[in-house]
Amino acid sequence: MSAQSLILTGPDHTCHLAERLAPCLAPGDVLLLSGGIGAGKTHFARCLIRALQTVPEDVPSPTFTLVQEYDTRAGSVWHADLYRLGSADEIIELGLAEAFETAICLVEWPDRLGNLAPPDALHLHFTPLEEETRRLDLSWTGTRWDSLVPGLAA
Repeated sequence: MSAQSLILTGPDHTCHLAERLAPCLAPGDVLLLSGGIGAGKTHFARCLIRALQTVPEDVPSPTFTLVQEYDTRAGSVWHADLYRLGSADEIIELGLAEAFETAICLVEWPDRLGNLAPPDALHLHFTPLEEETRRLDLSWTGTRWDSLVPGLAA
């Protein structure tokens, strides 16, 4: 497993990182966003989705809908918030398992996926530090992310 840690000095820095990653993504890429409530997962996802949209639109949190889908210039983007998920069976009902192969997927609370988590996903764990500063720990297996992640810190 490979890993890298970054310090994000505020919401703008978090958004900038998402904007740098966005054009590198393609259908089949899965980002697993973890961290406590208020850690920055949804902010990161919003910035990434907006960076891929031709015409920026509102990007609400999918806390109550569980999944929001967006058509972007990079293809379909699924933003899922699994916090309220009752069982892993609901993942299949939502179509999320299929979307892992055909869309760019951003998944908040990925621990709810259990064994359905794609093994080649990029894991992003947000940890609040002081004020608006966050530590972002990225980890991955396989080679898909080897050339992309190190360039994000630049």
